[in-house]
Amino acid sequence: MRVEGDFIVINKWLLPLSWLYGLGVKLRNFAFEAGILKSRAFDVPVISVGNITVGGTGKTPHVEYLTKLLREHFHVAVLSRGYKRKTRGFIIADKNTTMPEIGDEPFQMKQKFPDVTVAVDKKRCHGIDKLTANDKELDVILLDDAFQHRYVKPGINILLVDYHRLVIYDTLLPAGRLREPLEGKNRADVVIVTKCPRDLKPMEYRVITKAMNLFPYQSLYFTCLEYGNLHPIFGGEERRLTDLKSDEHMLLLTGIASPEQMVHDLEPYTRHLTPLSFSDHHQFKEKDIRLINETFEQLPEPRCIITTEKDATRLYNAEGLSEQVKKNIYTLPVNIHFLQEQEETFNQYIIGYVRKNSRNSILVKAKDDHKSKDGYHTGDGTRTISFRDN
Repeated sequence: MRVEGDFIVINKWLLPLSWLYGLGVKLRNFAFEAGILKSRAFDVPVISVGNITVGGTGKTPHVEYLTKLLREHFHVAVLSRGYKRKTRGFIIADKNTTMPEIGDEPFQMKQKFPDVTVAVDKKRCHGIDKLTANDKELDVILLDDAFQHRYVKPGINILLVDYHRLVIYDTLLPAGRLREPLEGKNRADVVIVTKCPRDLKPMEYRVITKAMNLFPYQSLYFTCLEYGNLHPIFGGEERRLTDLKSDEHMLLLTGIASPEQMVHDLEPYTRHLTPLSFSDHHQFKEKDIRLINETFEQLPEPRCIITTEKDATRLYNAEGLSEQVKKNIYTLPVNIHFLQEQEETFNQYIIGYVRKNSRNSILVKAKDDHKSKDGYHTGDGTRTISFRDN
């Protein structure tokens, strides 16, 4: 399957293999639903963020959003599989942990939120047990990319759906990109359509809402990407996107699953954008570094390289980058923004769930009662209650 324009193209000759793949997934899901395979619930609030497709749907910025929202009120831990890490078992990251030890996304998370517990474990139940045993004050665990990890029964299951590749128009692997049949979306408590155009029309909201065909117990949200200032990877001054010159040649270097939205969003800032795309979580080898150097060298002045924060974790220690590349390469921080004025509703739902189900709920309630007159205002304008003394 590939995307052409606004249409998803299905490799129809692979559909028989998709049928066989789907049969296997349905048998697995049936085993969980029948109790043959067991899902565990935990006495600590668990929020899972994931998808049912192969490829990026914006998990990292959404997990980061939840982290920023919750760490102001609660003691938060993020648990990830640690995809493509060089280690095994359970690891809690500290200031000396390297990217190969925990993977690029957890490493990025720990760098951005050094005060938040970040751990990796392929066996999520084991990871949750270790986290809760090690920290009796832990209030909530965020599971990164765990929608299909059904051995854990989260309190809130968040399903992310890429606007550019809506699951309702897709099909199963290998003909399409779905990792399980479409009815898998019914397990979600919250569905978020990600990477939407900022100017998404009201008619599109209505069409997508109807087409998603969600149950009454499910909530649907829409988010788009927002970008921060450009950060130099190897030292130097920050730049704003608006400071880019219209004639500046930009090399957009990405190793993510779906760079289309970034290309679309950056095109207004320059007339000369050259995408250089690698596969998701790509480990840059010597030939890749040569290609980056040569491609950048061919661009006329003025010129710059923009890459993602995730890719920067793998490029920082890469050997062979030219001095010109190092001098002109920047990371572009990505945040999410809720459309349709949905942010406050989402925030209250998440905070309310954690507050009600926290292991320390009695202490939380006592603090809440004591400080209910003051309240707390988050950076996004949402008024909530502060549950933890600073």
